[in-house]
Amino acid sequence: MSEHQPSRAPSRAARELGLKRADFDLAVHLGRIRTVPDEGGGGRRVLLAEIERLRAQDGFPGALHQRIRTVGTKHGAALMDVTPTRFTRLARLGAVVPVRFAINRYRAVVWMYMVDELRQFAADRNNAPLLNGRMPGDLREKLADGADLRPRNWRGRHLGFLLRQAAGPWQRAGAVAALLDTARITEAVPDPAERAHLHRFRPGPPGHGAPGSPAAELSARLTTADDGEEIAWLRADLTQALDQARARQPAPCPPAGPTRTDPAPQPAVRSAAAPAERPVRRRRLLGRLLRTGA
Repeated sequence: MSEHQPSRAPSRAARELGLKRADFDLAVHLGRIRTVPDEGGGGRRVLLAEIERLRAQDGFPGALHQRIRTVGTKHGAALMDVTPTRFTRLARLGAVVPVRFAINRYRAVVWMYMVDELRQFAADRNNAPLLNGRMPGDLREKLADGADLRPRNWRGRHLGFLLRQAAGPWQRAGAVAALLDTARITEAVPDPAERAHLHRFRPGPPGHGAPGSPAAELSARLTTADDGEEIAWLRADLTQALDQARARQPAPCPPAGPTRTDPAPQPAVRSAAAPAERPVRRRRLLGRLLRTGA
């Protein structure tokens, strides 16, 4: 980012665009608002030119709000003119894909969907059997077996966002690693120094609740791949991304450990000296007691 290009921090950019911070983040996620890296290492920023571009669009701010509008199951079902039960089944089968989620006070996951995408799905004549007819037998069997693609489909969208924000090969590797648990990462990256370097670029899960809270733990579970097929292709993507990162810029080597010429560690010196010091202290204490007694 050039010094000659004025920019705004995300919080201020959201205010100037008339957006709540969550809606601003979603707009960035969807590519509706372009951001640039902060050369000072403070995350990402929005150029003032980008804010002016958005404000100059027809229908601002209402048009921008409409392009990022989301709804939950109840309103989504109403938009598509189906029952909430059918809407949930379609979402579980992956016919409609959530764009974000929230965790309510009952620790239940509330999936949110793009209004524009739901309208497009309902307007497509090819989807009429799914909206109005009886579900095909194979789909009913999947639902009966507990199929639920909502978390996996959300992770796919989230990974796309992380990859678009990645500025280099290590950032791209970190984006893929963000969807894998630590055990899978250890298997894929056995070298501790390289793994530590990768973790520097591994984004954390979206913030839901205080760290360590049930909401935060649930958010972390939703962000972590748990399907065998999904884990397999993420591992393959991570391996490829790491190969590219190593070729471009190998991970730094850790500092060398102590050599034979190094002095002995201080704790060993203290433990060796302690036995010789204790009798001296006892003799001094005994002398003071005898003098006091006299």
